[in-house]
Amino acid sequence: MLRREFIALIGGGAAAWPAFTRGQQPRSPRRIAIVAPGRSEEELRENPYYRSFIEELAKRGFVEGKNLSVDRFSGGGQMDSYLNIAQTAVNKHPEAILTAAPEMTLALSAATLTIPIVTLIGDPVATGVAVSLAKPGGNVTGVTMDGGMELHGKRLSLLLEARPGASRLAYLCSSAAWNRPQAAAVRIASQSLNLSLTHVDLGTALNEAAYSAAYTLMSGSAPDVLLVSDEPEHLSNRKVLIDLAAKVRVPAMYPFRDLALSGGFMAYYRDLHDAFRQAAEQVEQILGGISPAKIPFRQPTNFKLSINTKTAMQIGVTVPPTLLASADEVIE
Repeated sequence: MLRREFIALIGGGAAAWPAFTRGQQPRSPRRIAIVAPGRSEEELRENPYYRSFIEELAKRGFVEGKNLSVDRFSGGGQMDSYLNIAQTAVNKHPEAILTAAPEMTLALSAATLTIPIVTLIGDPVATGVAVSLAKPGGNVTGVTMDGGMELHGKRLSLLLEARPGASRLAYLCSSAAWNRPQAAAVRIASQSLNLSLTHVDLGTALNEAAYSAAYTLMSGSAPDVLLVSDEPEHLSNRKVLIDLAAKVRVPAMYPFRDLALSGGFMAYYRDLHDAFRQAAEQVEQILGGISPAKIPFRQPTNFKLSINTKTAMQIGVTVPPTLLASADEVIE
């Protein structure tokens, strides 16, 4: 081989090396964010529901720490700060955001019209973040938590089976939730069941002080039964919330199984593990290039009833055998 041909061969190979090397470099991890309204950032790593979300993504090929980067943010139950938290998360430019609850979802949708948002929410259409369940039409999709406004009437009916003759209902929720569609459904249901309704207002900061103030308010109204809103911020305040109902010795209906397990009287709920796994499936679709506008909201197919009979004894309630027989879980 002539010297000049050898040099040309080496030179040509060297020119090809960078392209080959570039082709072999691993792709940057995909990036998502989790923005929780109430849970702390530590809880977002350890909580079993969020772990179900991360584990489901791993089953689908997106493993945190390998090819998936996850930023976590918490609103800390401070609703006045949700807009700032949302903007902070959006400024990280994730490819998708997981969140929950109307107020945080609205804050995120105000902060971005382009980053896909997957939310766990009651009624996305009534809340104004989707055109329809089948075709959301914007940058928000997710999982519905209530399956229709009639859910709140069902919760009240179950509660009245345990306390027949009740006439005074207290509804515990934030100021914002009182103006949302779920509260309107509670008002309609209470009227149909001939219950007088009192709003026990938690304000805009769902923390221990807010629940303590609610106790004073509820003691003054002397309700026969208590209905707790489906705001996920309650889960981070479960102890003070459960103690609140125990102090006034009132049977309470909760929207999450965890609250019955922690000592709440009764819960009628959808499976949160299932909901978070469905949300992970939607995030996978988004990372695969599908627009959230075309990803239908996933709706629950069934709800479960848990009754804590130990709590029933403590507050002096005798649960009818027929109601116990209908429960999916009796906590003793």
